[in-house]
Amino acid sequence: MQPQAFYRAVADDFSAVDGIIKKQLTSRVPLVSKIGDYITSAGGKRLRPLLVLLCGKALGREGDDLRLLAATIEFLHTATLLHDDVVDMSGMRRGRSTANAMWGNAPSVLVGDFLYSRSFEMMVELGSMPVMKILSQATRIIAEGEVLQLSKVRDASTTEETYMEVIRGKTAMLFEASTHSAAALCEATPEQSEALRTFGDHLGVAFQLVDDLLDYKGDAQTLGKNVGDDLAEGKPTLPLIYTMREGTPEQAALVRQAIQKGGIEDLESIREAVEASGSLEYTAQLARDYVARAIKCLEALPASEYRDALVELSEFAVARTH
Repeated sequence: MQPQAFYRAVADDFSAVDGIIKKQLTSRVPLVSKIGDYITSAGGKRLRPLLVLLCGKALGREGDDLRLLAATIEFLHTATLLHDDVVDMSGMRRGRSTANAMWGNAPSVLVGDFLYSRSFEMMVELGSMPVMKILSQATRIIAEGEVLQLSKVRDASTTEETYMEVIRGKTAMLFEASTHSAAALCEATPEQSEALRTFGDHLGVAFQLVDDLLDYKGDAQTLGKNVGDDLAEGKPTLPLIYTMREGTPEQAALVRQAIQKGGIEDLESIREAVEASGSLEYTAQLARDYVARAIKCLEALPASEYRDALVELSEFAVARTH
């Protein structure tokens, strides 16, 4: 269990969610269970199921349904990770080899499909049509976000507006679905439901902004992934977009060329250009702005240790180094 107070607030529930995840990974096909267990035991932050638990308990909800919803969200997230790593041809995640590097692309995609399918079985078990509506729409929007990102690979003309559309789809949507579905399960007031939906969106945007910032600021050992992965794949993330827009002509040309050809041959030069142009501070400030707006949304909830934990979790999202 992580030491942060926002985990301790729901420690028993969090442990129960782990138990549900292990149980739901069971399959008559051993390789399914093996790959599923490998990726779910990788030691991720599990922020999305944590959000479900904290939001639900902040609204006064207790019981197995909230835990089942949290596990469902984690299955959706894990399925997207398996698919993402295949699409991105990633070899490292959370400090160790990806499933596709271990077993190949085909098994990884198919086990991702299994996890998606299992998550929908769990939704049916919950028996909440509002929750199912939120999560089924979310899976569609996430897929659209991933395809939009794919269509912009090596496209140096990508704008900040398009970038924000990409990260809202591929990352922020599942944060939003986590908080919004928790509100739906708890039958929250319309005001609370909208506040938590918006909270999740803003927190998710901030989280991805920091992720993209760390791709040029972090180190592989701390991050648990390869530094420069986005550049290697030719992804025009905000630090690069800002550098092309606000940097010197030389900096802009360097970044534009790097995006168009992909690879990390010029990584150090790019990191220097990104730092010198002010894009890292711009990205960090935007993340802080989104978190401030997210925390403001929490005023719709009654005061409690769970609301306090949501505030602390939000502050952690922008202060993290991995």
